[in-house]
Amino acid sequence: MTLGFAPPSTAPTNSSSGSASRLARMLEPAEWASAGIPLLRNPREVVSGLHSRHRPTPSTAVVAVLDHEERLAASASFARRAAPADGWEFRNALLAQLRRVIPHDLRRRAPVRTAVLLYCREGDERWTEEDGAWMWGLRDACTLHGLRCGAYITLTGGGWQVLGEGRGGRRPSSDSKPAPLGEDPALDRLIPRIASGAPEPLRRAAAR
Repeated sequence: MTLGFAPPSTAPTNSSSGSASRLARMLEPAEWASAGIPLLRNPREVVSGLHSRHRPTPSTAVVAVLDHEERLAASASFARRAAPADGWEFRNALLAQLRRVIPHDLRRRAPVRTAVLLYCREGDERWTEEDGAWMWGLRDACTLHGLRCGAYITLTGGGWQVLGEGRGGRRPSSDSKPAPLGEDPALDRLIPRIASGAPEPLRRAAAR
């Protein structure tokens, strides 16, 4: 597990209740690691598949839903708005994407599908407050959509990192060229069983 912390943002801060609320809507690495997040059997396969499908650039989030066999059921990508990191805003954005691409599982007694989040950003692999806000948002969005909360993965120029697990690799990275889907047998599991929706500006989805 990576224990490093990135330097605090240089953006102006204030002591308003809004800033305090944003700080409350984030999870630190120790909280995330103790939350019982299920481990991915093959994180490189998941990262490579999502990287090939969505081709994320910095400030792009990719949310994916995996079935019990870790096959991709649906995924969507979207650009993060230029605003202070807020777990509540991230939760709403993730929930909107999940509702768009896959039905909820709220009627089930226990979740059978898992949502994972890949976030492409600048910087290195160290945890940031922005990461903490995405973690909070993913956990809350999963609860509201009847899904199990899965891994949070960052993609930077240095490679990918599953935060809270200490697993990562140099490729793919935010700078590497995506491998074409269908050319790597290891990525076959990441080709959804449902049809892929038409690409949209800064947003691509595997839709129903």
